[in-house]
Amino acid sequence: MHKPIEFNLGEMNGISKKTNEIHEKKLYVGYVNKRNEVEEKLSKITPEELTAGNQTYSYLRGLKEGETFAANGMILHQMFFSVLGGNGDPAGTKIVSAIEREWGSAEGTPSGFENFKNMFTASALAARGWAILCWDFSDMKLHIYTADAQNQGGVWNCAILLNVDVYEHAYFIDHGSDRQAYLEAFFKNINWHKVDEFYNQVAVMNK
Repeated sequence: MHKPIEFNLGEMNGISKKTNEIHEKKLYVGYVNKRNEVEEKLSKITPEELTAGNQTYSYLRGLKEGETFAANGMILHQMFFSVLGGNGDPAGTKIVSAIEREWGSAEGTPSGFENFKNMFTASALAARGWAILCWDFSDMKLHIYTADAQNQGGVWNCAILLNVDVYEHAYFIDHGSDRQAYLEAFFKNINWHKVDEFYNQVAVMNK
């Protein structure tokens, strides 16, 4: 049985308490509840329902598709909420050094961090669901991936370090259709020390 984590995010710079409350208490909790519901139904599936599994349509297919959507919805929101509540300052973190190395540029051009921020923002504007900074174990590098749905667009064998929800529910109350303004607010509220924790966990695994 999965239990919702209580983040209790309040008023932020450009993200209202109302948005945070609806996002956490309604949408996120809903994903947790649906994941539990699907797992309960899977635990009671009958032999007949198993053998009737079909790729076009079947009861099992519906459950398995719903399982990935609900599970990813739960996990992505937990990661998203966990990196909020900061002041947006990445100074002194290992992750910003890694970002500088990955997105660094020649002298006289924008910094690696600015290049990353521009690419992350552009990716978030292009995505329909999520933009995600990941550590990809297939090439041992940082990547920015996008997902149009919680179970569409993800890349296997990656560790999430920083992600932003770009479904309309994440910003419409505060910014209407202005996703750019929401993303600017998001960067002002990132807790980079929390992102650093996730990066350090990856670094330990790489030793």
